Formats: sequence, structure tokens, C-alpha cells
Amino acid sequence: MDAGADSTVFQAVIVPHRSLSPRALRGLFAALLLGSGASTGLAVALGAWPVCCFTAVAPLLAGALLLRHARSPAACELIELTETALRVTRSDGRGASEQRVLAPGWLEVVLQHRRGRVPALLLVSHGRREEVAADLCEAEKRDLAEALRRALHRWRSPAHLGEPPEMVSRDRPESAT
Repeated sequence: MDAGADSTVFQAVIVPHRSLSPRALRGLFAALLLGSGASTGLAVALGAWPVCCFTAVAPLLAGALLLRHARSPAACELIELTETALRVTRSDGRGASEQRVLAPGWLEVVLQHRRGRVPALLLVSHGRREEVAADLCEAEKRDLAEALRRALHRWRSPAHLGEPPEMVSRDRPESAT
């Protein structure tokens, strides 16, 4: 490591869930087409032929959205706390990325509850609010928020300055000087 580089105190990589394999995705799309074809056939048999236009477009739109979702597995979010800054780097599946830098000194980790939805995990510092981990479920956001709070506490604690994060332990007795 060169002298100008910051050492990493905390790092979290967040990758969206992708539970469908390509084969399962094709099966789901085939089931959509089959269901849509059956409802279209029933509508035509009952004389409601104008419904065909809508029932033909719906599975194509759903298939396009499923395909778009499946083709972005490379999307990820990196949260990195170094000695001097907290960086949030987001990259999409096409290789574009954006980075936000926050000062960790006054950084606050907030779980903002939203009625009927998963809470938002916010990093708040000097009036700037940055939502992170939007793809995680509530339990995962709570775990990440707690880990971030612990890392920020270690970062701010003078007792831990100069120690690598792996060496910090609550159970280790203090050495007498």
C-alpha cells in the first residue's frame, strides 16, 4: 500500500437478489404466454375480440421487464469507510458508475420507516441524505445499519486509532502503560 492511500475500516458490497436462472426465466415467460393465450382464446370465444390487443401486449411488456431485470446482474453498490471518508459507489449492469463521498465525522445512520414499505437506510451528514442498500430487505437493512454504526463508532473512538479493524476486540484487556 502506498503512503497516500487510505486504509479501509469497513466495506460492504450490496448485490441485488437474482433468484431465477435463465432456464427458470424462460419457464416463467412461457407460463405468462400460456396464461395470456388462454385468456385471449376465452375472450375471443365470448366475442370480446378487442381484448386481444391488450392481452397480446401485456405478456410482451412483462417479458421485456423480466429480461431487463435478468440482464443487470452486474449492478452493485459498494459502501466503504476509510480513514478519511465514507464512499458510496454504485455501478449498473452496463458499467456506468457514480460515487458519493460523505464526511464520516458527523455521519448518522438512519432507518427511516415508511408506511407499508421496507424502511429506507439513509446516511445523513451536514444536511446531505444518501439512501443506500435500496435492494435489501428490512432484516438485511437493519443488519447493515448496525454494522455501519459499529464501524463508525470504532472510527470515532480514540482507543482504536492506529489499530487494524480486524484486531479490535471488546474482550481484549487493556494493556497497562
